[in-house]
Amino acid sequence: MREKVYKRKFLFFIRIFGNIMKTIKQEVKFGAIPHEVYELLMDSKKHSGFTGEEAKISREVGGKFSVYGGYAEGENLELIPDKKIVQKWRSEDWPEGHYSTVTFEFEESEEGCKLKFTQENVPDENCKDIEEGWEDYYWKPMEEILGGNK
Repeated sequence: MREKVYKRKFLFFIRIFGNIMKTIKQEVKFGAIPHEVYELLMDSKKHSGFTGEEAKISREVGGKFSVYGGYAEGENLELIPDKKIVQKWRSEDWPEGHYSTVTFEFEESEEGCKLKFTQENVPDENCKDIEEGWEDYYWKPMEEILGGNK
């Protein structure tokens, strides 16, 4: 009897946690104050400006967002203006209902702003593309507008 229970639990965990999840950590420095970096990420018009794609971003905790013309979407979990953004985040090609947690932390530095970025619970098969995507589609265009270096 006990063996059957353990086997059922094991199969349940394989089904639920079978996909390996990864964490992405990046740090970027911008030649702008934290407020400007925060606004670039949270203001729909400014976000659309640096990505070249439609963005609809709520500025409320519990509010929804959609960026890159709907390619990525999610919900704001925590917003501390000019300090921290935590969002539930997914892209349209991820398994249905799967979300990662994205955290942007802003620190004032001599250069302007140091952004510490973490994305947890990224599907292993998408991790490399997502990691490169942040570099190519966020940090580089933001650096062009704000100045700075990685």
